[in-house]
Amino acid sequence: MNGFIAKRKPGNALKESLSRNVFRLVGSTSIFVVLLIFLFIGRESLPFVTENGAGALIDPRWAPVSMTEEKFGLLPLMGGSLLVTLLAAILAIPVSVCAAVYMAELAGEWENRLLKPFIEILAGIPSVVIGFFGLIVLAPLIKEWFHLSSGLTALTGGILLALMAAPTIVSISEDALKSVPRSYAEASMAMGATRMQTIWRVLVPAAVPGITAAAMLGIGRVIGETMAVLMVTGNAALLTPSPLESVRTMTATIAAEMGEVAFGTEHYHALFCVGTVLLLVTFGLNLAARMTLRKYRVQS
Repeated sequence: MNGFIAKRKPGNALKESLSRNVFRLVGSTSIFVVLLIFLFIGRESLPFVTENGAGALIDPRWAPVSMTEEKFGLLPLMGGSLLVTLLAAILAIPVSVCAAVYMAELAGEWENRLLKPFIEILAGIPSVVIGFFGLIVLAPLIKEWFHLSSGLTALTGGILLALMAAPTIVSISEDALKSVPRSYAEASMAMGATRMQTIWRVLVPAAVPGITAAAMLGIGRVIGETMAVLMVTGNAALLTPSPLESVRTMTATIAAEMGEVAFGTEHYHALFCVGTVLLLVTFGLNLAARMTLRKYRVQS
């Protein structure tokens, strides 16, 4: 029997060990880069907190250029980001989940072949192109429909972000629905349930963890979006709950002001504080989505 067992050559063991270490190094590079980003942004934002205190960040005004007193409060920027993101979630999640249900359970083969490329194209459109579409087409419609002085509002930004989040939510939700065991549907149909009852009362509840992760990943993808919201939200640093008023997001603030601010000034370090908050929110949201998706895969 020993004659049939292939002997491992010393050279092969060395090659395997070397390959394993190279792959481990390459895989660890992403972790190292993320840590470096955290360290760099945290280091640049620390001088503002040490000089002004953390209380300066919760001021309701963001006025970096003022004749009286400069203010660097993050509340209007965080409020603008939160408002636009909530609008995007309200618009994107129901429509995307319904689209995923249709593609996974109701659509025919030819319909899936037709719909999937369009969803992939939508995911691949650059954000500046979507922002240009919102500026030229959507903003005038919002202005006309709601009789506003300007169509550059939080609602316009929310609609564009919903378009950008939809492909991610649809794709992952469809995978989650297709991963539900077919025995669930067969048992439901055998007990007399209709097709739609089976879908909404059996399959969708079973895929809720995956759909939840899809929604979180989709929103995490757009919460850091810059160009689209910079072009269509009006860029007014106002703390307002109205979706029909102009707002300014954290990402738009960094993109609009970082290129003109003097290095090492208070304004410079305040922008890094904005980046730190945005990085922590995005990192936490994506981490929660990954944990939810991992839990779903383990259960399935």
